[in-house]
Amino acid sequence: MNRELLMLVEAISREKNVERDVVLGAVEAALAQATKKLYEGEVEIRVSVNRDSGEYETFRRWLVVPDDAGLQNPDAEEMLMDAQDRVPGIQVGAYIEEPVESVPIGRIGAMAAKQVILQKIRDAEREMLLNDFMSRGEKIFTGTVKRMDKGDLIVESGRVEGRLRRSEMIPKENLRTGDRVRAMIMEVDLTLRGAPIILSRSAPEFMIELFRHEVPEIEQGLLEIKSCARDAGSRAKIAVLSHDRRVDPIGTCVGVRGTRVNAVTNELAGERVDIVLWSEDPAQFVIGALAPANVQSIVVDEEKHAMDVVVDEENLAIAIGRGGQNVRLASDLTGWKINIMDAAESAQKHANETEAARRLFMEKLDVDQEIADILIEEGFTSLEEVAYVPLHEMLEIESFDEETVNELRARAKDVLLTMEIAREDSVESVSQDLRDLEGVTPELIAKLAEGGVHTRDELADLAIDELTELTGQSEEEAKALIMKAREHWFTGQA
Repeated sequence: MNRELLMLVEAISREKNVERDVVLGAVEAALAQATKKLYEGEVEIRVSVNRDSGEYETFRRWLVVPDDAGLQNPDAEEMLMDAQDRVPGIQVGAYIEEPVESVPIGRIGAMAAKQVILQKIRDAEREMLLNDFMSRGEKIFTGTVKRMDKGDLIVESGRVEGRLRRSEMIPKENLRTGDRVRAMIMEVDLTLRGAPIILSRSAPEFMIELFRHEVPEIEQGLLEIKSCARDAGSRAKIAVLSHDRRVDPIGTCVGVRGTRVNAVTNELAGERVDIVLWSEDPAQFVIGALAPANVQSIVVDEEKHAMDVVVDEENLAIAIGRGGQNVRLASDLTGWKINIMDAAESAQKHANETEAARRLFMEKLDVDQEIADILIEEGFTSLEEVAYVPLHEMLEIESFDEETVNELRARAKDVLLTMEIAREDSVESVSQDLRDLEGVTPELIAKLAEGGVHTRDELADLAIDELTELTGQSEEEAKALIMKAREHWFTGQA
């Protein structure tokens, strides 16, 4: 029978073009599975088949675990202390094995054994095909829609399958069985059955790769796509940079009579593409990204990584775009938060900021409005600037003498020190349960304490907009933190 087993292994190996050891491994797995059924509990069995004679041995095994870890599965684990009594010197992570009676091959359900073996072989074939496909280094998967699977599309290329999830399809695109499809390879997940290659047609990377195919200058290194933002199926923006002064980046990507950009648009169900010139100057980059709107002025806030962009009434709707699309894509493309406003809104905001700075200087520095206004006119907006701007810069202010400058700097430093002591006292009053909350950093604790939030329940009671105003987090981050703070309400845990 053992010789017949080896002959069967050789035949399957040749027929399926799978290595002999893979088939023997499948046989061992089938025998181990059959042996497990003779025991109660989750035992672990190892079967070893002699590659030359076909004889096989069966072992029951126990994994050695640390003494302080406890036994998660007593049927297949052994504490280190007990294991060393049986096998001196054995270490955690090793196995203790003892021979057990082997199951005769004739008693294995023929169908069950065959299924295990064939499944192992299919897995091996699948892995070989996948490795061969991935070794080509292709980034775009081209195939045919084979079937639908729970709303996803299974796309076949040769004998390799990819999964295009509904969320990664282009909205309103109607793909059917038999249609030819191109999509970006986002990842390979070998734990997925059937279609391990995850695809996307809505990812910005897909558009970048399509342009790479259509524009040889990108592959040659003459042009570079720096970033891409998409509203899949509707509109997109890409930022391009030329590494050769003789090459016009926008014209090159558009192509003669728009052939290149049209090829990308046709592949993406008519998605309109704005091609933007990338710039090292963030303000200039944002101005280009907001095209076709004309920008009047722009104010950059490095600390908040935001820009206030002023446009006239005629350009306001264009800059914002339908449903905020244009400004949203421009923000995604540049990585800056963009606030669009008209001249009146800008003037009102500037007036509010000026008034806030005036009150700050008058109250904290104990000066009159005239002194406060001089500081504002000279560009000072915070106490830190008054306290720590180089002395010679303040001495250049014509209205101030050296004595006035030194007094203002001393007052600003005293106020900042007092505020820091008060802040530290406030932080110390934050409860331990809030400090221990997942996602709460020391910086976040300081902001929460400054806003009067000292306990986990006080955080949980906040609305999302209240928390974003306090901490500067995004709505998604604030929502996640509030939900984490509320978890103990529902679990009953402190």
